[in-house]
Amino acid sequence: MITKRMLWLTSLFVFMSGTPLFGHCDGVDGPVVKAGFESLSTGNIKPALIWVHAATEKELTDAFQKALRVRQSGGEARELADSYFLETLVRLHRMGEGEPYTGLKPAGRDAGPIVEAFDRALETGTPDQLLALFPEASRTAIRNEFLALWASKQFDPANVNAGRSFVARYVKLLHHLKEIGEGRGHQEAALPHQHAH
Repeated sequence: MITKRMLWLTSLFVFMSGTPLFGHCDGVDGPVVKAGFESLSTGNIKPALIWVHAATEKELTDAFQKALRVRQSGGEARELADSYFLETLVRLHRMGEGEPYTGLKPAGRDAGPIVEAFDRALETGTPDQLLALFPEASRTAIRNEFLALWASKQFDPANVNAGRSFVARYVKLLHHLKEIGEGRGHQEAALPHQHAH
């Protein structure tokens, strides 16, 4: 079981380090928690807001405001406030994906070669190692979709809608690649066109 202190310290490490984030979106070393901790540290909710749908924006904003007030007390109260907000953020993100929330997962999990190569490509802008994991017939379509994702990553941080478009592409492409890797996707077919939300 993840203790509150472990969650807070792991989040601090992830936020302070510049290393790629290899993990699922419900992991404490994943991109959603990193964005949440950035919001808590800066007092700016926008980095976290892009990971949830507009329909749940108010719920996240309310949780954020409560967390900011409580964490001013420091100590254990701060850790509990951080945990409350991060768990709310990940739960709402998972809801937006149509996936169940089963709690925050510990850092260092093996996310598998596709997720690790995908996140590494998104850090560097170079998808070659990712493409090598797929049949040659699929690589052109994957490269094109990755380049569209990379372009959408360069959004204005103040523009929540643009950030949500990036996240929608991120989630859709990663899920599709995982399906191909698990044999459920159509390896010979072009990837579906990504629509910004």
